[in-house]
Amino acid sequence: MHYIRTAGIARTVAALSILCCFAGSGGCNGEGGPGGPGGSADDAKAQDAGVEEAVPVELTTLETGEIEAVLRFSANLEAERDVQVQARAAGQVRQLLVEEGDTVKQNAVLLRVEDDDQRSQLARTKNDLERATREYEQQVRLHKRGVTSDQALESAEYERKRLALLHTDAQRALRDTIVRAPIAGVVTQRLVKRGDTVTPNQPLFQVTDFDSLVTRVYVPEKELARLSSGQKARLTAPATADAEHGGEVARIAPQVDPQSGTVKVTIDVPSSQGLAPGMFVDVALVTERRQDAVLLPKRALVYDNDIPYAFKLKGNNRVTRVRVDAALDSRLYVEPKTGFAAGDQVVIAGQVGLKDDALVEPAAPADRAQASNLTAPPATDGDADSGNQPAQEAAQ
Repeated sequence: MHYIRTAGIARTVAALSILCCFAGSGGCNGEGGPGGPGGSADDAKAQDAGVEEAVPVELTTLETGEIEAVLRFSANLEAERDVQVQARAAGQVRQLLVEEGDTVKQNAVLLRVEDDDQRSQLARTKNDLERATREYEQQVRLHKRGVTSDQALESAEYERKRLALLHTDAQRALRDTIVRAPIAGVVTQRLVKRGDTVTPNQPLFQVTDFDSLVTRVYVPEKELARLSSGQKARLTAPATADAEHGGEVARIAPQVDPQSGTVKVTIDVPSSQGLAPGMFVDVALVTERRQDAVLLPKRALVYDNDIPYAFKLKGNNRVTRVRVDAALDSRLYVEPKTGFAAGDQVVIAGQVGLKDDALVEPAAPADRAQASNLTAPPATDGDADSGNQPAQEAAQ
């Protein structure tokens, strides 16, 4: 019984010794330590932790070119010469001479209202005026011979003038039965039909001059110093497949709207194929243009607390982070005030998570697509953070 207990204790002590040997040194022979034949892959990485890994990036060389400072707006086209034609005389529409879409000249007849009453009134006033004129002439002859008094002469003259005014009013009333185009243009609306009874001031037509297209944009007051009459603008309209149309600043309002802090700017749009009043347009107002500017792609920009930076390659494949203060800003490029020159190489892909003075590995042409994927936008909104993950891991 004593022998059995002693043997069991011996076996237990031996087993514990073996476990301690493997736990402490990775093997009983002492050759399985870190990096040894019996060491793990994690131990090898831990031993190499002091070696810096190069971050794969894509570079581009800065060039010079033309850049424009552009203010962008959305607005609608309007016709400055757009007139609502109204009736001046009451009556039934006798003749309707134009239809929507017709092009008319100024003073062209659009519509005629029945004019029987006006013609009768004109005839009566004409007869009365002729009789009063004869009476006045007779009073003049009698007054010269001293047969009639001054008062009789004055009364005859007054009556003649009064009837002359009535005759003029009757002529105007007859003219008002004919509705004419006040401007040259296109009939864009017809609001009556033949046989309708119209009243004075009732809208009848809308006539629009398509050669007087403008658009009005509202520019922040801080940009007022960069605006001037004659300034060029570019317009695109979805209705014309985003074809580009020219324009220029015609007028700048002399005052600032205190509620919005903006200035109304009217842009003249020359007559162009396919443009019409009411169309939605995107307006690019060119405020400044420079030649031979250093063009820094916006793809190179990264932001830290809303401040833009770019990574510029220096010696030994290391990059330096440079703040970008833009002199001019276009849709694809910025012109930096300082810190960059033509010929500099900057990082345009792989810069997310990159640190100042980091070691980089410029991508070969065949690897540029892979490097670009480091900063490519995600395929869906649900993966908004996934596109930047590889670059962050590489930087770490």
